[in-house]
Amino acid sequence: MTTKATALEPSDRAHPYWQRNLWVCVAGSFTTIIAMTLLLPFLPVYVEQLGVREPRAVAQWAGIAYGATFMTAAIVAPLWGRLSDRYGRKIMLIRASLGMAIAMGLMGMAQSVWQLVVLRLLAGFLGGFASGSMLLVAAQAPKAKSGWALGIMSSGIMAGNLVGPLVGGTMPNLIGIRATFLYAGGSIFLAFLATLFLIKEEHRETEGSSTAPVVPLGGRIDRRAVTAMLAVGILLMVCNMSIEPIITIFVAEFVAPRDVTLVAGITMSAAALGSIVSATYLGRLADRYGHWNVIIISIFAAAALLVPQAYVTAAWQIVLLRLLMGVALGGLLPCITSVIRHSVPDTHTGRILGLSTSSQYLGQVAGPVAGGFFGGHFGMRSVFLGTCCLMAMGGVFTCFAKPRSSKDRPVATATPQGED
Repeated sequence: MTTKATALEPSDRAHPYWQRNLWVCVAGSFTTIIAMTLLLPFLPVYVEQLGVREPRAVAQWAGIAYGATFMTAAIVAPLWGRLSDRYGRKIMLIRASLGMAIAMGLMGMAQSVWQLVVLRLLAGFLGGFASGSMLLVAAQAPKAKSGWALGIMSSGIMAGNLVGPLVGGTMPNLIGIRATFLYAGGSIFLAFLATLFLIKEEHRETEGSSTAPVVPLGGRIDRRAVTAMLAVGILLMVCNMSIEPIITIFVAEFVAPRDVTLVAGITMSAAALGSIVSATYLGRLADRYGHWNVIIISIFAAAALLVPQAYVTAAWQIVLLRLLMGVALGGLLPCITSVIRHSVPDTHTGRILGLSTSSQYLGQVAGPVAGGFFGGHFGMRSVFLGTCCLMAMGGVFTCFAKPRSSKDRPVATATPQGED
């Protein structure tokens, strides 16, 4: 037991610059997420400007262009995570921010829809600043404060998702679509400069040396915990993305036609706002009472809130319930990252968190497909009830996967998570 605790001492010691690095990562993630999501309101318009005229084709190409980034990001996330374990976290953030700045600027110069799709694929391949920031913060923050730090990160990411579409809905009317892409690329370049000059990272032999011992998968990695967190990551994104694509159609059933888009936008923003408000607080609770406990409670709370959403009859009801839904789900992302961080050795952190990122991208793809299918065949309310059942089953699975000891509480252990 003494040997195991000694092996973990480097990861238990807080990085001397972890707080400064945290705020740089929050600001950079907020900026890059805004830049990557601001195109949502005007993407169909831009596709039409690139020569696509038939309405059905515009919708199809817009969907392809939007999903292209997630597809390549899901494929390469484990690769970037593995490389970050070997060469360091900072260099991956530098690569991501510079690559995204270039890709975003080039999108404003596209001359055909094919070029736009290729550049969106490139953005997904080169990107990953937000997930890389989560990895850096998870690796450097003291374990007793990892939930709080990752909650701050999650709030910054959700804030970017909230502000991005709002910026994208106003800037093209002021400066034009192509100039909007160029300004977005410029803002990401500022994040690149901040990353390059402000973030500090200590080099450790266990990360970059080819002579560092490789820990086998059957060794200190808690496979049960990692598998559970990968499943919860998929579940989180499916829960969000199965509902959001049908919100506009759903609220049209009980809202006046002139107010449909307004109510739909407010409803989508309410969930993001709820997550922003709760992420840091739930992170603190996780540090105090255990990350697994917060995950399980959040999943069951979200499942319970999905039932009344299926039977709302007024706009204020769906807005309030989605706000509460965001509050319930706000703690999941930082807690997932914390549990993985505490369940694997330093030499495998990036690799496993890369797999976690891929699982979340998979959920972002599967969620809209499943929501659209069930909504089209069985009605919009079936999407809420079906997602509720899925969340409840995920909560039961997580209860069984939870360690049967207090070792999932990072403040009290120096032993690798999940080991007896």
